Amino acid sequence: MSSITATRSASHGTPLLLIASMGCAMTVLDTNVVGIVLPNIARDLNASFADIEWVISAYVLCFAALLLPAGSLADRFGRKHVFLAGIALFALASFACGVAPNASLLYIARAAQGVGAAFLLAPALAIIGHAFHDERERARAWAVWGGIMGLTMVLSPLIGGVVSAYMGWRWAFTINVPICALLATGVVRIVDESRDPTPRSLDLPGIALFAAAMFSLTWALILGPERGWFSISAVSRACAGVALFAAFALVESRRAHPMLDLTLFRSLPFVGAIVAMFAYASSAQVMASLLPLFLQNARGESALSAGAGMLPFALAMLLLPQLGRRLAAYMDSRQILTLGLAVVACGNLAMMLAARRADHAWLIAAMALLGSGGGLLNGETQKAIMGTVPRERAGMASGVSTTSRFTGILLGFSGLGAVLAEGVRSALTAQMSHVQVPSVPGFAERVMAGDFARAFTLYPPALTDTLTHIARSSYGEGFSQAFGGAALVAAVSAFVVYLSMRHR
Repeated sequence: MSSITATRSASHGTPLLLIASMGCAMTVLDTNVVGIVLPNIARDLNASFADIEWVISAYVLCFAALLLPAGSLADRFGRKHVFLAGIALFALASFACGVAPNASLLYIARAAQGVGAAFLLAPALAIIGHAFHDERERARAWAVWGGIMGLTMVLSPLIGGVVSAYMGWRWAFTINVPICALLATGVVRIVDESRDPTPRSLDLPGIALFAAAMFSLTWALILGPERGWFSISAVSRACAGVALFAAFALVESRRAHPMLDLTLFRSLPFVGAIVAMFAYASSAQVMASLLPLFLQNARGESALSAGAGMLPFALAMLLLPQLGRRLAAYMDSRQILTLGLAVVACGNLAMMLAARRADHAWLIAAMALLGSGGGLLNGETQKAIMGTVPRERAGMASGVSTTSRFTGILLGFSGLGAVLAEGVRSALTAQMSHVQVPSVPGFAERVMAGDFARAFTLYPPALTDTLTHIARSSYGEGFSQAFGGAALVAAVSAFVVYLSMRHR
């Protein structure tokens, strides 16, 4: 019986690897394609900038909060069954996103899609880990997986541009439905069921407190620019987030089987590696969602051109991990992580200058530099985290690593989005005053959301050219400040990583 199972696993090895990798790639594809179509969503649904932020944040929030419990449920109830459930939920939520009549229903459906994505990614990774035992086969499997994920990152902006230009933004979501149907068919036919004989218990209080804390903090960051940072609504949610994080830490410290083992953070090298992962996600990987907004709203490019314009960033993110592997022969993890964060800081500084000038060559070079730093970190962060803990703690460390990555994306997008919104609003006020054009209620809000067409209808047609220049330059100023904030995060993190990882 064991020989038959082994033979079947071998014959199904490559198809199984492709199916599981495709499940993981769906989550990357969806995130990056949606980044391209955000301006079209804002125009079609008359959405505010806060609504647009929630379209990304609701998805990433549920994704980040449920990755660890999704892995535990897959181990307990069967990876194949949970994978199929994740595919079904992702497909249904994608359809709901595609037919959403307003922004509120769209980001509620996006939250459900984030839940589905967590139940796609976690069991897919477990299926790959369970199917390939030999060290050489495992290395090949993860290399193929990494290649597929990297290729998806390169192609998704182009796919988003084509979908937005020729099919409409709703197809960015509904196209997932037939893909999920094909994926589910392959899972049923090829993937064998597997379970962990000693599954971990679910930490329900930890899951609930972590998700609530992230939600409150994200809500505060999104409300701040709209209602004022010292408004009751923003301050109360920020305080609630801090209190919930404190409660989460207290609960986790007292549980026998916590979702997050806080004793890992007694190791300074582990803390440094986690800081590197968080900084990579919040100052480099998050740009997959922010750069399309910059190219369309500040530079005036179409969705199709913005998708093509993302290539310098995406290709660098794909290719630089290969350089990182070669650098490993001459540099340790601390040096590579510090170098990568320094390059990300320089790339963001270059983007800060590009946002204030019309030089296209400078923009291409800045995006490539930013992607290069991200590529170095993408190839090294996970390896560095796993290298700072004992082998028997690898499962917990891997979960913490993945959660910190998506937490970084979430807080990076909402935090940099807050800086962007404040920058756009203040630049609009200054420039409108300079050209002596009176401010009209609703104009700034529509410009911030990228809905220039509706914003310009509030003024006489003769002012359209002037208003276009003001709107785009204000968006450029806002992005310049956001890139500056990202550069500061990367630079400070590089210093922390260099100091904390000295003794391993």
